[in-house]
Amino acid sequence: MIRTFLVDDHQLFRDGVRSLLAAADDIEIVGEAASGREALTLTPDLEVDVVLLDLSMNDRGGLDVAEELKQRSGAYILVCTGFPEEHYAMRCLRGGADGYLTKTKAAEELVQAIRKVASGRKFISMELAERVATSLSSFDDSKAPHERLSDREFQILCRMGSGQSPSEIAEELCLSVKTVSTYRSRILEKLSLENNAQLMRYAIEEGLVGTSR
Repeated sequence: MIRTFLVDDHQLFRDGVRSLLAAADDIEIVGEAASGREALTLTPDLEVDVVLLDLSMNDRGGLDVAEELKQRSGAYILVCTGFPEEHYAMRCLRGGADGYLTKTKAAEELVQAIRKVASGRKFISMELAERVATSLSSFDDSKAPHERLSDREFQILCRMGSGQSPSEIAEELCLSVKTVSTYRSRILEKLSLENNAQLMRYAIEEGLVGTSR
């Protein structure tokens, strides 16, 4: 039996997942949480094989939660989110996640994805696998500038692009305002930008606004 824990701040989605998995006789939902902090509190006390995790939650950045859940629970992490995989999938996998699934494909692929990561293998869509194969055969210069940012720099870029202030970002990511400002300077330098207005324009043009978790 694959013991699964749900982490998503939308009750309707969690209910939908429960209904979807009810027909799978080898998958059991052992708990659920509506926030990253709640998940980090509950999972260490449970026997969990797979954590199904959304990236978009109000209290903690999804990348941070995924990494910490992996360390605390030892469970496999399957990210299931509305964010497009081209922006976040590889970052999640590098950060310790075992699979990445968009919610638009959850109905068709969720059961398969849970079974695959529970067996110790990685799960990504066929489209992403093809994209990865293409990137491996291409020169590194073909990457967009923001793909060379660290995960933390990328998180801050997306949040600043969405109009969040340094103090708001600092509170959300549990950083100091000074640290956020340091990251901002690095981002501007790496992207060859001069100010916040150019940074926001870059984030919008690259489709990064709304993918800050």
